[in-house]
Amino acid sequence: MQAENPGFYYAIHLDDDNRMTNVFWADARSRMAYKHFGDAVIFDTMYRPNQYQVPFAPFTGVNHHGQMILFGCALLLDESESSFVWLFRAWLSAMNERPPVSFTTDQDRAIQMAVAQVFPETRHCICKWHILREGQERLAHIYLAHPSFYGELYSCINFSETIEEFESSWYFLLDKYDLQRNEWLQAVYNARKQWAPVYFRGNFFAALSSNQGVSSFFNGYVNQQTTLPMFFKQYERALEHSLEKEIEADYDTICTTPLLKTPSPMEQQAANLYTKKVFAKFQDELVETFVYTANYIGDDGVFSKYRVAKYEQDDKAYIVTLDFSEMKSSCSCQMFEYCGILCRHILTVFTVTNVLTLPSDYILKRWTRNAKNWAGLEEQSADLYSMGTLTSRFNNLCLEAIRFAEEGAHAVETYDAAMSALREGEKKVAAIKKNVAKVTPPISERTGNGQEDINKAPLSVPEMVTSLWPWQDAIPQRFNLNDVGVPVADMDQPSMAPVSVHSDGGLSDNKVVLTCFKSMTWAIENKTGSSSEKVAVINLKLQDYGKNPSGNSEVQFRLTRVTLEPMLQSMARIGQQLSTPANRVAVINLKLQDTKTTTGETEVKFQVSKDTLGSMLRSMAYIREQL
Repeated sequence: MQAENPGFYYAIHLDDDNRMTNVFWADARSRMAYKHFGDAVIFDTMYRPNQYQVPFAPFTGVNHHGQMILFGCALLLDESESSFVWLFRAWLSAMNERPPVSFTTDQDRAIQMAVAQVFPETRHCICKWHILREGQERLAHIYLAHPSFYGELYSCINFSETIEEFESSWYFLLDKYDLQRNEWLQAVYNARKQWAPVYFRGNFFAALSSNQGVSSFFNGYVNQQTTLPMFFKQYERALEHSLEKEIEADYDTICTTPLLKTPSPMEQQAANLYTKKVFAKFQDELVETFVYTANYIGDDGVFSKYRVAKYEQDDKAYIVTLDFSEMKSSCSCQMFEYCGILCRHILTVFTVTNVLTLPSDYILKRWTRNAKNWAGLEEQSADLYSMGTLTSRFNNLCLEAIRFAEEGAHAVETYDAAMSALREGEKKVAAIKKNVAKVTPPISERTGNGQEDINKAPLSVPEMVTSLWPWQDAIPQRFNLNDVGVPVADMDQPSMAPVSVHSDGGLSDNKVVLTCFKSMTWAIENKTGSSSEKVAVINLKLQDYGKNPSGNSEVQFRLTRVTLEPMLQSMARIGQQLSTPANRVAVINLKLQDTKTTTGETEVKFQVSKDTLGSMLRSMAYIREQL
């Protein structure tokens, strides 16, 4: 696997007799995910997916959609402190020696000692769910006698906002249910600073909800009945499912417009910046500001201090400080420090002080739509990226171009400067190309060699031209749903009727019924076994309603990772345009060169709805990961 994927990392731990005791591995995707989202990590040894009870220990975290993601895995035959020290050092090496901000584990003593040794600067927390899970066994007789006890204990642990509130609630429960002498509860309370959330409010744990961490990355895939051979199959399925869910969340964020609930410019700003899941969390906090008041109570020359409380609940107040000159603020609830989203209390103070947009210090990139763009580009290590491959050069140029466009579009002056630089750069590239032979992809990126290549269909680089009818609200007469006895395309998706479009763009009766996209299948070719030589063979089935009776047509073409990327980006932009109510369908024009089903340059034009395009986009994104 490491030969096929240079980004794959593994380590094997041997005992004194050279027998394997532990093994750790992390693929390139996990290592890259850590670059973006490795600030808060969970390490879980609760899975024992075989009859030998060998722990399977994944390192996981949370991505910008609030979904669990994988940072590496281990199988442990030895659970001693020295084994965990070895494992944590191996994992840290795979992650370029960058320790996390916070590290959550179970309450194993050997793990705690190893964490202190390997991650001395990291905030270590014992997972509260392990405490609650053990409590269900230790306190079963209490839950049976007092059904309300668990709910009250849960609230005490998860919803206490100050240390004083937590401790007083705990003692209240002990008194109420006569549990002062319960040894397990006493031991748990004595260790409260190692697991109770209220003691960690000042540290970042990427926690979007109180339930986060209750489910693990491999829930539903492995259990105690899972054999080792079955385990590896289930492991792959869990990875595929995780990828599919992230692709769906990406698409949902890009192609849907959030419903705004206030006239606040800050809400519009957040809707444009955050992913859909994180924006919903922020929006909840912003809407709550309408039932809070903020009263100025003084300042110290730098920070102004406000008392924030809910209407008719003045007994429960929060203290917010604000430095106007630096736009720095903090709240006694410490929600921003804990999860990276501003709380309703700070937002209330922003409202009364006319702070209309989010200060940049309070927009964590890890929660934004662009969380995975550009981060660490200058620091990417040679084992993960090499400028020797066509794919890596293309991808890095795309990332830099997008960043350049973001900066250049800021103002008219920056736009003019950016355009001037682009034109000058284009001249330099053209001059260099004249003196350099046409670049041939290295062996690792070719589709084969020798006689095999002659028999293979040439690679087609599709050029995609799109148009939308009607464009915004212009000339709605051009749009005509053909619903008189004409069948609709069937993709197991919401149905789409063919659209009659004026072929000349005018208002005459000269109309054509465009072909509908019906289905897409694909296969991955890889004759040499090297991952860099994979090619996707795409087969599109189209339904032509312009014929009587309607007929099917097919077109097949090939894509590499390089040629797929711009096509995927174009489809995402089309999806955004289709999110507006005025744009009901998109007409896509694919320009192909020498495919299996066509000869020479061919144009294939078909129409897609938002739902159909969504299916195409998810499939294309999945193909990209397979390549």
